[in-house]
Amino acid sequence: MHTKLFIPGPVDVREDVLSKMASPQIGHRTKDASELQRRISEKMKKVFNTEEEILLSTSSGTGLMEGAIRSCTYKRAAVFSIGAFGKRWYDIGVNNGVEADLYESPMGYITEAEMVDRVLSSGKYDLITITHNETSTGVANPIEEIGEVVKKYPEVIFCVDMVSSTGGHKVEVDRLGIDIAITSSQKCLGLPAGISICTFSQKAIERAKKVKNRGYYFDLLNLYKYIKERNYQYPSTPSISHMFALDHQLDYILKVEGLENRHKRHLEMAEVVRQWAREKFKLFANENYLSRTVTTVENTRGVNISALNEELKKRGMVISNGYGSLKDKTFRIAHMGDTQLDDIKELLNNIDDILGL
Repeated sequence: MHTKLFIPGPVDVREDVLSKMASPQIGHRTKDASELQRRISEKMKKVFNTEEEILLSTSSGTGLMEGAIRSCTYKRAAVFSIGAFGKRWYDIGVNNGVEADLYESPMGYITEAEMVDRVLSSGKYDLITITHNETSTGVANPIEEIGEVVKKYPEVIFCVDMVSSTGGHKVEVDRLGIDIAITSSQKCLGLPAGISICTFSQKAIERAKKVKNRGYYFDLLNLYKYIKERNYQYPSTPSISHMFALDHQLDYILKVEGLENRHKRHLEMAEVVRQWAREKFKLFANENYLSRTVTTVENTRGVNISALNEELKKRGMVISNGYGSLKDKTFRIAHMGDTQLDDIKELLNNIDDILGL
């Protein structure tokens, strides 16, 4: 029996998308491969709301996070963290020899725009990283407010982890001045894990030209030069299977469901889960900054989450325990990708039945 995934990635993948992964292979140095990449780039520009170039990486989003901070920090990076994945960006920088400082907010809280302004006003930093949607806490950062602050500092490269929000939450990358926006296949885009995507602005390109030791596999400038000089091809072998599936899924997102409808569906699912959590438990995050793609619920009833999941699995579904220090203190219900409202209602009804709520 298939187990429906209500975890914050990987997500369930439609059969037609999975079947595209099994398409016959083509050479990655062929015209067909170039055309495939070009189609994906044009469609992803619409998803990101950008006119800047699109880069693909056969890796998780973490790979492009490494590429961003290593390729574009010339002086020093300011890393803002609201949970486990913001802290990861700092660890990536430090382990790559990038000069970086970490600015953490308490679990469940946002990165305040005033904090960003205060930090950048020091003049110490030429790159910042922000997590838009933190799946460990269910918090969505106020990216609009932060973006307005960053515009005051034109020398700063603005990097945003949009791994768990792109395709589920509208973000206008160019309007907000985001230089590198990063996402992954296994979240709201509704594909298997294994490919990540980012935008790469002209400003970021010029910065990367000044940076030495950008690495190799995740050197964003090298990726950019290859696709420009070699007709949308890559320096190393890409996952053509993922590209077939992504090309197909982007057609579905843009032409069948419609991007605005997809954003709306994610919000509708989120609102149902939030209301259930308010009535039966408690929301962990601040009501004003709730994620549209995953809800973190405070375990006020002291439920054994592992035992709950064992019962849910018998019924063909699974949720996620709390992350790290929040394990058992919270649990998480994801509502992303191609999950439908009826799926969410079915899940909540089953939790109510199991727990006798």
